[in-house]
Amino acid sequence: MRVRVMGLAGLLGLVAGVGDALPPAKPAGACRKAVILGELNAGQPYAKPIGNGLEIYMQAIASGWILRVIPVAGAVGDHDYAELATPPYQSVTPLSISTDFAFRAQDAIGWNPRRFRFATSAAAFHRLEEVYTRFEQAGATPPAPLEVELSSQIAEASEGSLQILDARLIPGMADQWKMAATVASHFTTTAHTLVEPPDGKTSALGKILWLRFRVELDVPAGFGVAPGLTVMPRNCRNP
Repeated sequence: MRVRVMGLAGLLGLVAGVGDALPPAKPAGACRKAVILGELNAGQPYAKPIGNGLEIYMQAIASGWILRVIPVAGAVGDHDYAELATPPYQSVTPLSISTDFAFRAQDAIGWNPRRFRFATSAAAFHRLEEVYTRFEQAGATPPAPLEVELSSQIAEASEGSLQILDARLIPGMADQWKMAATVASHFTTTAHTLVEPPDGKTSALGKILWLRFRVELDVPAGFGVAPGLTVMPRNCRNP
C-alpha cells in the first residue's frame, strides 16, 4: 500500500488538532503507565510484550531501529499500532531511531526524549486504520472533515515516550541537517560515548552502535499489562 508522505507542517497541524480534541485531565492516580527498560545492539531487534496481546518491537534496520507496536501472535499487516497513531507518515518520525532522513548518529541520539502514540487494542487500531485508509485515498488535499476525523482517532490513542539513557556511536561528519536541528537538541545532556570508526574512515552520518533506553506507555483502565512490567500511577488525559 502506498503511504502518503506528510512533512513537518502536516505533523504540526495534526498535533494541534489532537491537542484540541483531548478530553479534560483526570485526577492524579486515575491512570497508569507501564515502564520498559532495555538495550539495543546494532543490527539486533528487541521485543517485549506489553499486554492486551501486543508487544513493543524495536525493528533493526541498517541505519538503526524503528519502534513498532504489533500483535504478539499472528500476521502483521501493512501498518502497526504506533505508526498510524504517530504522524507524520513516511517522513521524519519519532519512531525512527536511525540515520534515515539525513540524521547523523548524534542527531538521532539528541532527539531525546521522543513522544509517540499507539492504539491499545485491535479494535482501536482497526478504527484508526479505516479512517487512515480513507485519508490516504483522498489524495493530496483530503477534505477538512476527514482530517478532523483522523485527528480525533489519533487523540484517542494512548501516549508513550522513549528516553535514551546511554549510547555508543560513531559520529557523522556532515553538517547538521536543518530538520534534525529542530528536534535533536539534547545530545550534550544525553549520556553517550563516541567511538572511532574501526577502519579509521569517517562518514557523513555515522552509526549508532548501542543504546540503553526507557519506554513509558500510558495504559488505560482495563488494559491487561503484561507480567513483569513495572506499573506506576500517572496523571492522564486519555479516557
